[in-house]
Amino acid sequence: VLASFSAGISVSSSNPLSTPSKMVKGRQGERIRLYVRGTILGYKRSKSNQYPNTSLIQIEGVNTKEEVAWYQGKRMAYIYKAKVKKDGSHYRCIWGKVIRPHGNSGVVRAKFKSNLPPKSMGARVRVFMYPSNI
Repeated sequence: VLASFSAGISVSSSNPLSTPSKMVKGRQGERIRLYVRGTILGYKRSKSNQYPNTSLIQIEGVNTKEEVAWYQGKRMAYIYKAKVKKDGSHYRCIWGKVIRPHGNSGVVRAKFKSNLPPKSMGARVRVFMYPSNI
């Protein structure tokens, strides 16, 4: 169901609206992920108050306070799908930054450019490897 052209461009015939994409030689179909996945746990809170300006994120593979140190200051993105197109895309993004650890289990506190919406709880974020301090 995949039609290839001699110019090295592939188009999927199952979806006529898909745009052609360049094929990478030798590694066809393999995508390289340049971020670490994280899960939004909720807002920072106490027993009766919650602070929506700070979100708690569990980064995949980070289980101790010491491992969090490498991620401090790293940028993260919450990507979500909206009903109305903006700039030709249904996808939107809220950027944030890892601020500090939260507890001893590898959870981090993060601040986003605008507070995360409540529907984002349990959703994924992308934690990027920049800015780097190496």
